[in-house]
Amino acid sequence: MRRRGRGALDPGGAPEGIGGQELAELYAAHRLSLTRLAILLVDDWASAEDVVQDAFAALTTRRGGLRDRSAAVAYLRTSVVNGARSALRRRRTARAYTPPHEPDHDAPDAVAVLAEEHREVLAALGTLAPRQREVIVLRYWSDLSEAEIAAALGISRGTVKSTASRAMTALETALTSQETR
Repeated sequence: MRRRGRGALDPGGAPEGIGGQELAELYAAHRLSLTRLAILLVDDWASAEDVVQDAFAALTTRRGGLRDRSAAVAYLRTSVVNGARSALRRRRTARAYTPPHEPDHDAPDAVAVLAEEHREVLAALGTLAPRQREVIVLRYWSDLSEAEIAAALGISRGTVKSTASRAMTALETALTSQETR
């Protein structure tokens, strides 16, 4: 059983009362007063118009329509107030956003040297066995503890320690051999 009362859905589920012509008349009669209400709430003409348009759009897509035709204005007013609250919430969130810190850009030659070092490390990392690569990446890239790595890989802490030690030795060997080329 569906709820009944002011603004309740009609039992048949078909829209009742708000047709295209009636919606146009409702829009012409109440758009300005609803926009004024929204302006007082959001302090911005464009946002106020958006809130009112959203309220009318919600009325047209309201499933089941309104039981009482006179409830349409009250529905629109409530929708405008709720839309204004949402707009203010979004605005507050946007103002509170702090972009992440951008590091200072180094000179192009320093960037090129750093990029080459990164390529060498990645190439050396590619020479490791899969488990060694996993342990090194989890340890130094993800900054996990030995216990966390052991849990993630399903191995013992001792295996993590020995695998990391062997991987570091292999990386050192690979990087040293790249330097001599």
